[in-house]
Amino acid sequence: MSALIEWLHRISIHINPEQVQTATEQAAQAGQQAAQAVAQMDMPALLALAAALGWVSGFRLYAVVFFAGLAGLVGWIPLPPDLHLLQHPAVLATSGALLFTEFFADKIPGLDSLWDMANSVIRIPAGAALAAGAFGLDQGVMTMVAALLGGTLATSSQIAKSTTRAAINTSPEPFSNIGMSLVEDATAVGALWLATQHPVLFAVLLTLTVIALAVLTWVMLKFLSAVLRRLRSFFSSKPSSTSSIKEV
Repeated sequence: MSALIEWLHRISIHINPEQVQTATEQAAQAGQQAAQAVAQMDMPALLALAAALGWVSGFRLYAVVFFAGLAGLVGWIPLPPDLHLLQHPAVLATSGALLFTEFFADKIPGLDSLWDMANSVIRIPAGAALAAGAFGLDQGVMTMVAALLGGTLATSSQIAKSTTRAAINTSPEPFSNIGMSLVEDATAVGALWLATQHPVLFAVLLTLTVIALAVLTWVMLKFLSAVLRRLRSFFSSKPSSTSSIKEV
C-alpha cells in the first residue's frame, strides 16, 4: 500500500495514508458485517429469496435486479456473495434505465404486449440464474434446485402476465391496463421485501398466489378463446352477407 501511495505522489496525486487506512478498515468492517448477515440466512430464507427473484423476474425482471442491487448496496438486505454483482454501478445503471423504460411501456395498451414478447426470451433464464445465485455455484444440488425453482416460477408468472394483459387489452379504455401495471410494480417490490423479512409468510402467500394465478390464467385463456371464436364468426359471416346482397 505504501508503494502505491508513493507512486501516486510522484504523479502529483497526493493521498493521506491515514485516510487510506481508515477507508480500508471501514470497507473491511462493512464486508465482515455483510458476511455475518448472509451467514445468518438459513435454508428457508435462502429458498424464499431464490423464489422471490425467480417469480418476480417473470413479470418485472429489471425491477427485481435494480431494487435487489440497490437494497444490497445500501445495506437494507443482505445479498449472498454470488449476487453482489447486482450492486455494481454498471448493473444498477443498466437495470435502472431498462426499468424506467419498462415503467412507461408497460402501461400503454398494445405496446405492453409487444414489450412482453420482446422480453420473454430473457425473463425465464434470468429468473433461473438469479435464483441459483442465491445459493452460489459451489452449493451443487441446492444451486440446481434453486435454478429449477426460479425458472419454473418465472415461467408461471410470465404466462399469467401475458395472458392477463392480452385479455385486458380487449377493453378500449386504458385505465385497467395502467392499474394492473401499477399492481405489478408494487408486487415486485413487496415480494422482495417480504421474502427477506418474513420468508415463511412469503412462501405461504407465494404458494396461494401461484395457485390463484394458474386458475386466473385458465379463465383468461377461455375468455380469449371465446373472443377469437366470435371474431372468426363475425368475419366469416361478412362474405355471405355481401353475396346475398348481390343476389338480390
